[in-house]
Amino acid sequence: MTTSGVLYLFGSAAPPVFDIARVVQDARARGFDVCLGLTPTAARWLAPQLAELERLTGHPVRSEYKMPGEPDVWPKADVIAVAPATFNTINAWALGITRDFVVGVIAEGIGKSIPMVAMPCVNAAYVRHRQFERSVAELRLMGVRVLYGEGGFVPNQPGRGKPKEYPWHLILDAAQEAAGAK
Repeated sequence: MTTSGVLYLFGSAAPPVFDIARVVQDARARGFDVCLGLTPTAARWLAPQLAELERLTGHPVRSEYKMPGEPDVWPKADVIAVAPATFNTINAWALGITRDFVVGVIAEGIGKSIPMVAMPCVNAAYVRHRQFERSVAELRLMGVRVLYGEGGFVPNQPGRGKPKEYPWHLILDAAQEAAGAK
């Protein structure tokens, strides 16, 4: 098996995150060494699965900052994939609001020139908020490949989401491309 490098896979609290174990398996089958990070709410949603996710990845699942002076428990990232990325995660990232571990790592990742790909998971009501489009545009200007719109995630009407149809393969394809281009 060829190695694609170290993938930081970061998930937010949107229904497709419940399929993250399958996504980790798919990423590993593509040759990635996967380190899984979750927003605090996503970690709470997946609490019953965290031990299994750590077994699948071979690394601790992280959702909180480490204490100053503690060693980093993950290898350095070759590529970062953020999916599902909620309205809150996209906006906080673009605005540099790093209250949560995941957003802190991805905000810093821009300055470290780590290749990054993101795929939102938001409903059509959220995208009508003007800040969302601004945030997507800002992330793209900073070099993040955002899979949103044609060829990426297309929002559904509120309450009509189809989490099982979330196009996970697109984020893994993009991560593989980004890792190969590095």
